[in-house]
Amino acid sequence: MDFSVLYIGSGQATWNGAVPLAKTGVKIGVIEESQYGGVCSNKGCNAKIILDKPLQLIDQIKALQGRGLDGVPKVNWEDLMAHKHELIVPQDQHGKDRLDNAGITTINGHAEFVDAHTVKVGEKTYTADKIVIATGLRPHRLNIPGSENFANSTDFLSLPHMPEHVTILGGGFVAIEFATIASAVGAKVDVITRGNRLLKQFPAEYVASVQADLKKAGVRFIPDMEIERAEEEENGSLTLYGPKEFQLTTDYVLDATGRIPNHDQLNLEAAGVKANPRGIEVNEYLQTNVENIYAAGDAIDKTIPKLTPTAAFESRYLAAKFMGTNEGPIAYPAISEIVFTSPRIAQVGVHLDEAKANPDQYEVVEASYDGDWYRQIENEQGAQLALIFDKKSQKLVGAAEKANAAEETINTIVPYVQMALTKEELNDFVYVFPSIAYTLQRRLPLV
Repeated sequence: MDFSVLYIGSGQATWNGAVPLAKTGVKIGVIEESQYGGVCSNKGCNAKIILDKPLQLIDQIKALQGRGLDGVPKVNWEDLMAHKHELIVPQDQHGKDRLDNAGITTINGHAEFVDAHTVKVGEKTYTADKIVIATGLRPHRLNIPGSENFANSTDFLSLPHMPEHVTILGGGFVAIEFATIASAVGAKVDVITRGNRLLKQFPAEYVASVQADLKKAGVRFIPDMEIERAEEEENGSLTLYGPKEFQLTTDYVLDATGRIPNHDQLNLEAAGVKANPRGIEVNEYLQTNVENIYAAGDAIDKTIPKLTPTAAFESRYLAAKFMGTNEGPIAYPAISEIVFTSPRIAQVGVHLDEAKANPDQYEVVEASYDGDWYRQIENEQGAQLALIFDKKSQKLVGAAEKANAAEETINTIVPYVQMALTKEELNDFVYVFPSIAYTLQRRLPLV
């Protein structure tokens, strides 16, 4: 065999486990047909947060007008995009160097299975004792006339100039985060959704509040609308058409209708690996129906959120399994997630909507930060937090927050949920003062 373990894809679901595995002396190969480090590092979350940061700062500056600050800066999109390129362009090489420096063989090109132990890249074949499929997702494209003129998330994250009128199709993470960015930069923004609910995986109350804020900022939401076709006008604009004589002309259309797995491009049939439109089917060991083939990250069909940290966790699990230090099934910890709107919404554990729908099982302790002096340093209005306790055990099982720094609060809470601390135990910490963690502890009636 050429390799003990051969990974297809080089993103978070690969390198987090492949690097430590290689350092034990295991012969590792990694095949990558695009950019090393995967989507998140090169054309996803890393790029997005660079574009988002100045907008978050401007929101804070706006809130402090007349409270120590005068004047609000404007976003220079061209400069911001140049800064994004400055930080993101090197990530591809950094990703390859990380693998090379660990003694991993890197292979450039598109991989296809020949059989359960053999993968073909171009004219060459490579054999491995174990193969890990970590090929992630790609943007979904609407299959309607004219959709070839629509942009996807990768295109938006490299826009040289912000169009005057941006229309976004979809109501998920990408759609609402990019609507937030485009609106803050000054574009007229329309969001068209097939249903009437945005960000379905987050608390309905918090989402409604963020949507109301976006409406105040000028974002128009068009629910229950399915675009049927698009036509390009002579001036380069696009006209969208839908039922009941719906018609909308815009400068730019972003197709944010979801992401789909890349497994359809791997010739899985040659290896006998089972998959479906949601991803590759695996058992509790991340093992496919073919004994020596595994999968990790967004490529998997799973109910666990398809997130960068989840992919990294799965990669580390497989490394431990291959090293023989963890023979058990994967045991997912408390998983947090966030949407980078303004303000952010973050959560961990039991969903707030589920908790409120089951009052016999859960106790929800809620607080507003409007009266908290520390949060009012930035004059933050409308921030909300909810802690979710199991009524029987009084253990913390979930939390959700809508706030400018929601990620910091939820990151503080993640280990509490993982350790299943009780209300009383949550008081057994001494934090830096003043800080978000200290405010969290003292703001709520925990006992």
